[in-house]
Order: sequence, then C-alpha cells, then structure tokens
Amino acid sequence: MNLYNKISFKTSKLITNEYSTSFSIAVSYLPYEMRQSIYSIYGFVRMADEIVDTFHTANQNLILDDFEKDYYKTLENGISMNPVLHSFGITVTKYQFPDELVDSFLKSMKADLSKQIYDNNTELDLYIHGSANVVGLMCLLVFLAGDKNKYNELKDSAMKLGSAFQKVNFLRDLKADTQGLNRLYFHDVDMNNFTEEVKQQLIKDIEQDFDEAEIGIRELPGRSKLAVFIAFIYYKNLLHKLQKTPADKIISTRIRVPDVTKFVLLGKALMKYKINTI
Repeated sequence: MNLYNKISFKTSKLITNEYSTSFSIAVSYLPYEMRQSIYSIYGFVRMADEIVDTFHTANQNLILDDFEKDYYKTLENGISMNPVLHSFGITVTKYQFPDELVDSFLKSMKADLSKQIYDNNTELDLYIHGSANVVGLMCLLVFLAGDKNKYNELKDSAMKLGSAFQKVNFLRDLKADTQGLNRLYFHDVDMNNFTEEVKQQLIKDIEQDFDEAEIGIRELPGRSKLAVFIAFIYYKNLLHKLQKTPADKIISTRIRVPDVTKFVLLGKALMKYKINTI
C-alpha cells in the first residue's frame, strides 16, 4: 500500500504541474506532507473540472456521475484504483473534511453541465461557494492540521480568497467561457456591449475580496503563509493586468502573466516572507 499511495500522490502532483505552473510554484514551498495533500486536492478538483469543460465528445453527465460514485466508494473502501481519487481520499480522511465541502464542489460541477447563465448574485455566489470557496476551506484544513478553532477564525478569509481567484478566472476567461462553453457567470455583463464601467465595477468587487482574504493570509502558520501569498500576488498581478486592459480586448483574447513577471513576483514574496512583512 505504501508504494501505491506514493504513486497516487505522484499522479496528483503530475496533474498539478502540467495544468498550472503558477499553482505548482506556490505549492512547492510547502512542507512535504502538506504539499502532497494539496496536490491531491488540486488533482481531484482539476479532474472534475476537466470532465465538465473539455470532455465534450463523451457523455459528461455519466462520467461525472461515475466520478462522484467512485469518490464515495473510495471513502467507504479506503482504496481506489483511480490514483487521483485514492490520494484525495487519504487527504479527506486524514484531515476530516466535512461532507459539505466535497458535496458542494460536485454540485457546482454538475451545474456547469446544465446551467449556462447566472441571473443574479445569489445564484453566482452559490456556484462560487461550491466551485472555489470550499476548495479554499479544504486547503485551510490541511494548513492548520486539524486546529478547529483557528479554522473557524480563518474560514471567511479563505472563502474570500477562493472567491477572488474564481472571479479573476471568470474575467480572464470571458471569451473562452462564452464562445467555447456557452456560459456567462457575470449576470451584469453584456458580451455585445462590455464596457469599461462594467469591467471596473467587477474589478472593484474582486479587490474587496482580495483585501478581506489578505487579513487571513497573514495569520496562516509557517510556510503555508508563504505558499498562499505567492498565489495571492500572482492573481493580484493578473487582476492588475486585466484592469489596464481595454474591455474590448478582454473579450477577444486571454490575458496572462508572463513567466518572467512570475519569477520577479516570486522573489518579492520570498523577500517579504524572509523579513516577516507578509
């Protein structure tokens, strides 16, 4: 079992490294066991996301249903022949994730297969809670190693960070979501008339989420503070680029942070952590 466990966590690590350079860099600064657990979370959520976003030639509903059933079988049996589910199951059990976290996540993934337009903030907030906030809470449970009091203290900030990350993704991916997936998450966005005023209002909302999230980041223990801060400044920089990008360009292209900029930001984060100014 030790060998299979090792292989399973390596599989989740490979998925993380291949799908997200930014996230991989941030996670690499965590202690080994904590790093493995975060890889397993990323592997699980990434595979579910791939089912609903890219497996268009297959029966996505059936695949997602099977993925969900196999997850619960993994918890029941303590093992899965799917390495991603196996490693995630170990993490869920070790840190005692509440059922609501994974249930909410899977509910939002199912919504991506049936719902194209979000008509109001209530609907969007519910979707973001499942697709992003609960993922932040899973990571927080790992960072705090079961400290329930600290978890309750920081959970709101963790959810704000998940919300900020997700909204930045929505804004960056407006073209891909609307043209490729026929989805529109921001109910007040008109793709035929996406104005600077609307863009700036969205950014103002995201900045508020980042401000509230930063308070909690400063309270994280050890190297988890550094890892989360790295991801935080990457996304803040991306938001800054989106703020400077004309609205009409955002809906026609995908804005990204160059690798050179990422390494500069990494250096700044390491320096802030070293001199204890995060």
